[in-house]
Amino acid sequence: MNAKPETLGQWLEYIERVHPKTIELGLERVNRVKHALGLEPSFPVITVGGTNGKGSACAMLEAILHQAGYQVGCYTSPHLLRYNERVRIGRAEASDADLVRAFTVVEQARGAIPLTYFEFGTLAAVWLFAAPRVDVAVMEVGLGGRLDAVNAFDADCAVITSVDVDHVDYLGADREAIGFEKAGVFRSGRPAVCSDAAPPARLLQHAAEIGARLLLIGADFGATARGAQWQYWGPRGRRNALPHPVLRGACQLGNAAAAITALDCLRERLPVAMNDIRAGLLQAEIPGRFQVLPGRPAVILDVAHNPHAARALAANLAAMGHRGRTLAVFAMLKDKDIAGVISALKAQLAHWFVAGLSGPRGTSAAELHQALAAAGIASATRCAGVAAAFTQACDMATENDRILVFGSFYTVAAVMQLREHRQASPAKDGIRGSGGRLLR
Repeated sequence: MNAKPETLGQWLEYIERVHPKTIELGLERVNRVKHALGLEPSFPVITVGGTNGKGSACAMLEAILHQAGYQVGCYTSPHLLRYNERVRIGRAEASDADLVRAFTVVEQARGAIPLTYFEFGTLAAVWLFAAPRVDVAVMEVGLGGRLDAVNAFDADCAVITSVDVDHVDYLGADREAIGFEKAGVFRSGRPAVCSDAAPPARLLQHAAEIGARLLLIGADFGATARGAQWQYWGPRGRRNALPHPVLRGACQLGNAAAAITALDCLRERLPVAMNDIRAGLLQAEIPGRFQVLPGRPAVILDVAHNPHAARALAANLAAMGHRGRTLAVFAMLKDKDIAGVISALKAQLAHWFVAGLSGPRGTSAAELHQALAAAGIASATRCAGVAAAFTQACDMATENDRILVFGSFYTVAAVMQLREHRQASPAKDGIRGSGGRLLR
């Protein structure tokens, strides 16, 4: 390091450069720096993994525990607009100054050990949670589980929300291989909660081999919708007349049931009351997950970027009972299953506005247009970028239509930034840069 970074932006640029690879799974390097920092959390750690739904489960756990009066540290990724979104204490984003302080401490401790962007950030987050000490940390796995930096910290309870095919270059090409990687966050003798309705055999096998206390949805816990309310049942009995989570989508009951089961398993250390659960379900928020913006035409933001998430998105769109057209603003990364995502949603969408994403992982608008044509979709427009695609969708839409923005965290972030910019400067069009790396 020639000049010491001083601002958060400078630090983010720096930690992108200190490792030659964006992603390098493995715990040896992060464990060495963890020990140099003396990071051995005395507070309970809830680790949440899964192909989809893990962010929602984290949000519910954070909200319920906060409502119960605990000082909660929550670490999630990626961010949409600001890196600060990744690290929260007491449901408040970490300040630039706190993050700079944490990055400085990690930099001093690592010496010549190279850390990836995510590893650097994970260690910085846990250091902030430890000083001053939080009551509990909710930690979202970044990629997989077994070799993810979050797994350097033992989970007092692990949660796996779903297992499906994604990140095949790192995790394997099928659900069995991916299930094994995700099960790597389980610990011997400790609760492991899985809300995937058909968990892979290798996940079950690994849990049995290490002696984890595995709890499965449908067998050990579950959720039953009852009109405007729902019922939970699990290891501590039943809870009736629960409000549906404010987070939208049919899949959220499974995520909520997994979160409540995790809290039931930790009840001796982290007791929560029924009113805390009810209030937390109504307070949990997470941007970009079937987020419906106010106004007409309706704008729906969803970071769905794999077929499993796209199928859930299609079901959620159908459940809305909308009568007008649905117009898509669509951009994806090339290492995703683009054809699978298109197949899951093509019946729901009247017209596609496609845009390219920059960078080595980005897919061009031309490539997406070709993928749509291969799927038999002719009603599509190639656009210069996500901002242009959204603008054209707004121009086409009537008040009775809705605009769906999806395909990547990058896609949703670009539209959020565009709307934020227009609200701040309504006389000007434009879009700011991302301000930090997005990993999916």
